[in-house]
Amino acid sequence: MGQPVAVTRHRSICQICESLSTQPRRVAPPLISARNVFYQISQPWRAKCPYISPQRRTLFSTVVPSTKRSSPAKSLSDEVVRPKIDHESPSIPHAPNFPSISHANAIIDSMEASILEVTSTPGIPSEQSARGVLEACHQLADWVADVTAQPHIVHPLSQLDSTASTLLSLDGDTNAKTAKPSTSTAKNDPQLSQEKDYPAQFRELLPGISRIAYRTMVHRPVVITRDLLDQYVRVQAKLGMPEPLPRIFNLYASKPLPREGSVPLSYIKQNPNRPEGAIEPKTADAALDTAIAAKNLDAAVGIIESSYGTTAFIRSKLLRHGLLPIGALLGTPVAAYVLATNFSGLQQAMDTATATNVAFAGILAYVGFTASLGVVAAATANDQMKRVTWAPGTPLRKRWIREEERAALDKIACAWGFQEPWRQGEEEGAEWDALREYIGQKGMVLDRTELMEGMD
Repeated sequence: MGQPVAVTRHRSICQICESLSTQPRRVAPPLISARNVFYQISQPWRAKCPYISPQRRTLFSTVVPSTKRSSPAKSLSDEVVRPKIDHESPSIPHAPNFPSISHANAIIDSMEASILEVTSTPGIPSEQSARGVLEACHQLADWVADVTAQPHIVHPLSQLDSTASTLLSLDGDTNAKTAKPSTSTAKNDPQLSQEKDYPAQFRELLPGISRIAYRTMVHRPVVITRDLLDQYVRVQAKLGMPEPLPRIFNLYASKPLPREGSVPLSYIKQNPNRPEGAIEPKTADAALDTAIAAKNLDAAVGIIESSYGTTAFIRSKLLRHGLLPIGALLGTPVAAYVLATNFSGLQQAMDTATATNVAFAGILAYVGFTASLGVVAAATANDQMKRVTWAPGTPLRKRWIREEERAALDKIACAWGFQEPWRQGEEEGAEWDALREYIGQKGMVLDRTELMEGMD
């Protein structure tokens, strides 16, 4: 009986796959370098920040894994490059590369000292000194925002390397074995735990920065100008804290002005309804966007009340946008009479006085009728309205005067409600009910049925 012959079984994978599985893994270059992206964004500010030392201006450094280039003489299997997690070059920076939390506290202490220079001035503080404190607050807020945002850039990059390595490698068992130690190391490494809590420590500095800026603005001798107000709004927008904005808007219109040359300082009471006390629309829009981003409904409504809903804003709008139409209305009869007098000399059918009166009446009738149609069309247009519309019976003059207030409430309703058009009108909750009632008290309607999509 013959010896049993060993039958060679076919392999379950092709030769190319076998060749790939035996090749040493190499690291592919990452598609995006997080270090370069963050460096381009943050470097211009760090170059001019006077409160950060050069050794600490580089907040983060993402280490890019090393790459190996294949030579042209290699085979097809050598041209396939697969990424590998390089444990010697972690993608998360170490704690020594981070700026110290004590350094940030030292900066806030120095800013407190600069506030003392403003508050301890015997006379009226200069606008430059107050602007310097606000500029320092803005730069420190930028710094804190960079620190808290950087982990969100680094973490997806490390996830990208790990996911790509798992998908492209054919020896799945080996990857699973090598991935476990890295996971356990990340859990047990106190350095990574410290880096995880590091942005949270810097977020605790935000209230202190906001408090410093607020103390600068409410200091009684400080005169709140439009430039200071714009800068303060930018600081609070960077911090994401809109709560003090309504109070500062009210102070801008009603804060007493210090009398120059008086010892001790005396103050002049201001009329909050004067046109000069109106908040600029771009400043109010920036403040409203800050409240919407922070999801603070009370602050958003307070900003509207202290900006668009004031008598000062209405008077300012009448002066800025109503002088030209009013001037044209008053000058129309004079221009019509001059034209009628000239036209009366071009005819011989009637006497000059009668022709002048007829032409004058005709010109006034034509201009008045055409202008009335234009005013009605402009005042009743609702294409810009989304969810908040005017209640029936609202006078046209009020619609034009309070259009900015309605647009601001419309923006709030769109931000707090459903984004899908087919779900609008189904919102519930205490905040939404309060917003609906507040809009109704303003002579407006939220989600008017006949103007909703599909209800016409």
